Amino acid sequence: MPHRLLIPALLAALITPYAHAHNHGGAAKAATEVSGEQLASGLEGAIAGDWRTPENVARDRFRNPAATLAFFGVDPSMTVLEISPGSGAWWTEILGPWLKQGGGAYVAAITDPAKTTSERARDYFTGDNAKFRERLAAAPEQFSGVSLIEVDPSAPVYGAPGSADAVLTFRNLHGWIRNGQAEAQMQAFFEVLKPGGVLGVEQHRALADVPPDQIRGYVSEAQVIALAEAAGFVLEERSEINANPKDDRDHPNGVWSLPPNLNVPEGEDRAVYEAIGESDRMTLRFRKPAG
Repeated sequence: MPHRLLIPALLAALITPYAHAHNHGGAAKAATEVSGEQLASGLEGAIAGDWRTPENVARDRFRNPAATLAFFGVDPSMTVLEISPGSGAWWTEILGPWLKQGGGAYVAAITDPAKTTSERARDYFTGDNAKFRERLAAAPEQFSGVSLIEVDPSAPVYGAPGSADAVLTFRNLHGWIRNGQAEAQMQAFFEVLKPGGVLGVEQHRALADVPPDQIRGYVSEAQVIALAEAAGFVLEERSEINANPKDDRDHPNGVWSLPPNLNVPEGEDRAVYEAIGESDRMTLRFRKPAG
């Protein structure tokens, strides 16, 4: 399909500056042994892989995988930890095979249902985790390099201190802020990262701070930045890669009114929300200081 036919030269231009220029303090393995063209070819192949579900492929135009990974500075020799990948395994389908091919490692951190505080949460995460495991089992060759860990969301530990080159979290912070878990999460990210390691955050964006009890998916950039900086991170750069000016954030069921959920009240026209597309999102790159 046309949106899956990516141009290797363009991807190389996007990826190479970050793969080489932001290898602070030995945080990432040297990418010099893999050329920019090879990096692009491997990522292009992962994005175009026939193991990806049609539902996930259809979202590429909103989620911008190549540009987002380039902005975060991810290269396939890294150890990358993705937090709460979700049952659809959207990023897993791309990162798992790509990092395996490049000699890196992909670790998916899912919530341990036994460590949640309500029956509803236990049921949700039990089902979510089962679907995620089923997705991995459906393509064993592509996902054979995926490591899976279960984490207590209130007291998270993501691995040995200084063991990851990058931590990536997509559209998760609103839940942690609402549940009073965001500070612990940020501190856990800081601990697991190597000095100089990167924290990549994509999150539904509000225009102003939102009180925790009023969050419906959207939080402000200021809220996210304050949490990260309190844990010791330094904001390195912001990007508008995943911005959507059509999203006015005024939806009856919050961000879940929009695709892919389309949780629209009975009688309302779903086409209105489909025309908006997926949410307006901030994309932020933080760095753990090298020294």
